[in-house]
Amino acid sequence: MYVRALRGFADGCISILLPVYLHALGMAPVEIGVIATATLAGSGAMVLWTGMRATHFQARTLLLAASLLMAATGFGFALAPGFWPLLLVAVVGTLNPSSGDVSVFLPIEHALLTQSGQARERTALFARYSLTGTLSAAAGALAAGAPAFISTATGMASVTALQCMFVLYGAAGLAAVAIYRGLPARPRAAAKAAPSPLRQSRRHVYTLAALFSLDAFGGGLLVQSLLALWLFQQFQLSVAAAGTIFACCGLLAALSYLAAVRLADRFGLINTMVFTHLPSSLLLIAIPFAPSLTVAVLLLFVRSALSQMDVPTRSSYVMAIVPPEERAAAASITSVPRSLAAAASPVLAGYLLGISPFGWPLVMAGGLKITYDVLLYVLFKDVRPPEEGVGKQT
Repeated sequence: MYVRALRGFADGCISILLPVYLHALGMAPVEIGVIATATLAGSGAMVLWTGMRATHFQARTLLLAASLLMAATGFGFALAPGFWPLLLVAVVGTLNPSSGDVSVFLPIEHALLTQSGQARERTALFARYSLTGTLSAAAGALAAGAPAFISTATGMASVTALQCMFVLYGAAGLAAVAIYRGLPARPRAAAKAAPSPLRQSRRHVYTLAALFSLDAFGGGLLVQSLLALWLFQQFQLSVAAAGTIFACCGLLAALSYLAAVRLADRFGLINTMVFTHLPSSLLLIAIPFAPSLTVAVLLLFVRSALSQMDVPTRSSYVMAIVPPEERAAAASITSVPRSLAAAASPVLAGYLLGISPFGWPLVMAGGLKITYDVLLYVLFKDVRPPEEGVGKQT
């Protein structure tokens, strides 16, 4: 959890400062876009490689290597002299410009988290893991204002102040090394010599990856910046008011992780995922029809309190229905396509908002998410984790 908090804080800060830093270096918008895309593609490829090869290495070794790579990424961005060196660091490094956790740490941490407690405790562990990441990322976003403050207070050049934040990112990687050195070095189990990282669970994992990608594509239609743009256009909302609204939404979403644990214990993981997500999708469709800003914000708040309950339950479910030796691969395969799908849809949302002030992206996103909910329930309602009883075989 300590490393998750460190990474959340560092990612929350750097995801905001990355375009600012690149612009300060004199890069054109297209170059900034290329580097941002390279960080996402590189991180995704690294997550897939780690998940698929995790059976060949000790978890401690992989986490130490990932932490050293994080440190090298931060220092590399602070010192690289121009576009091409920065692009290289972006491809092989660990920077993440998106709101989700697409990092080389993810598949190994998920597998270890599942092994660290009993089956009944698994969802609560993932809830605390998600809560830690969300709150620390919010704190990191607030810290993104530090370079401007430092530059004003000390007279330091703005580029230098921004480079200091990348050095801080690298230092967080070194701190992760120190924490992970305390993990025991355990010999690999004989079962981990399997030639394929996905065997028994292959069909379920690929099906879930496709469904999660559908949900994420819908989510990409209402990323925070585009949702803010719609509120600006529709209700002439101020920037300060928008910041307050989204801060409250983030807090409600974070608190909902804890509520999801109680619901999952009582109703099961799939039921919790579907029957909290489905009404949130209906609320999303209703928001463009709101007659006033007050009604739209209330709908947004209620949706925020429901829409993220599937985050810890989703991770817990994936880890529960696959064999232990396949968990790292399952975590990577179900997370990377989801993030790439989310990155593909904002362009469409921007186009729709450009041709009409009505919130068509919200309506389309709600429809896609409802489709995901229905398909998830139909296909997986009988595939139950061990603690919920025996379902279909994976």
